[in-house]
Amino acid sequence: MAATQDEPTNSRRAELLRIAAGLFAEKGFKNTTVRDIADASGIQSGSLYHHFDSKESMVDEILSSFQEELFGSYDEILTSTDDARAKLERAVRVSFEAIDRHRHEVAIFQNEADYLGGFDRFAYLAERNAQSRAVWITLLDDGVRSGVLRSDLDIELTYRFIRDTVWVAVRWYRPGGSLTHSHVADQYLTILLDGIAHA
Repeated sequence: MAATQDEPTNSRRAELLRIAAGLFAEKGFKNTTVRDIADASGIQSGSLYHHFDSKESMVDEILSSFQEELFGSYDEILTSTDDARAKLERAVRVSFEAIDRHRHEVAIFQNEADYLGGFDRFAYLAERNAQSRAVWITLLDDGVRSGVLRSDLDIELTYRFIRDTVWVAVRWYRPGGSLTHSHVADQYLTILLDGIAHA
């Protein structure tokens, strides 16, 4: 019976987080007030505090939940029996899927990680950055070692290229548009792995 009673509360919390994520992504975390979130949710500011003690708690839950899901997917790829190229392709696709499904969360992380990282409660963001780098470096190292990727590849530079070109897509990609995340991933992988010039 308790679980059933909790469902409306959990659903409301999820809805409030969805609204807050949209505002944080659009206006910026610092420029979004509790009143903004409450107004967009159709409730009084005081009512918001029945669910969250601060907007910091809200962005913390938004980012930590999203990153837990993303890095869970990366871990599955790293531990899979796929070959090095397939793992790299899967990681790119998972990243674009994340942009499609969690556009606001990705935008918040891209725009606010440096600012939020200055607070102790968000120290994990730097750890996630380091973890992300480790994932891609591992995939690229495996690709070179297995012969899938060129032996003269600058691993660090390639990692930065992939990171910047994939995640910056959150600035222009729109879910439900003419380009699906799968199509964008296909094109990026073609450019990344096959180049754009005639052989």
